[in-house]
Amino acid sequence: MIKCITFDLDDTLWAVNPVVEQANHTLMEWLAQNAEAFVKTHSISDFPRLRREVLERHPEISHSVTQIRLKQLEHGLRLAGYSEEETQTLTLQAFDVFLEARQQVTFFEHALSMLQTLHSQGYLLGALSNGNADIHKVGLSGVMDFQFSADKVGTEKPHPLMFEQMLHHVKLRPEQVIHIGDNPDHDIEGARNVGLWSIWVNLNGADRHVPATRSVTCLSEIPAAVEEIRQLAEQRATI
Repeated sequence: MIKCITFDLDDTLWAVNPVVEQANHTLMEWLAQNAEAFVKTHSISDFPRLRREVLERHPEISHSVTQIRLKQLEHGLRLAGYSEEETQTLTLQAFDVFLEARQQVTFFEHALSMLQTLHSQGYLLGALSNGNADIHKVGLSGVMDFQFSADKVGTEKPHPLMFEQMLHHVKLRPEQVIHIGDNPDHDIEGARNVGLWSIWVNLNGADRHVPATRSVTCLSEIPAAVEEIRQLAEQRATI
């Protein structure tokens, strides 16, 4: 019996690139007021380079977008000439500004109504994300029951650890859970390798084979896909 449904967040329930782009602009506006030397030294177009340089020095944080952003800010502030004490203080303040802006998402059409439908049907709903969106801050606390992120787990999907920690948390077997996401590798292969059912969210209509249990091209199709998997799971359980 299907009892729990987990969701990826970025590019599954909303488009992440516009969110991060706007958060970067908000961050730079704050830095212009509070760390002028940073914006005289760097522009938004320098962020990818700063990120690469940070990951070259700290490959151990590659799973964590939060740690990458913190190190990126530290690196940029040091290059701009700030002292170590100033760098540490400004980094934390600037990151808080960025993180708050990063929670300002615009949901895809049907996302909220789909979640409300599944929630009303009695499914336990949760988020499994490689990003740092917070279900409480983006407005999902009313329909989602829990969240796991790569930052907290220590590894990112498709590594099995996040899925395994989720299963331990909900006290369910893999065949009782459906994972839904847009990324064929992180979400679908990751879920499949742990034994979960899966639904691939293919909003762009990509023409490729993805070994998901079901695929949808619109979020409104998810409740029907869940019902199909529920029936399939019950048939298999009786064999």
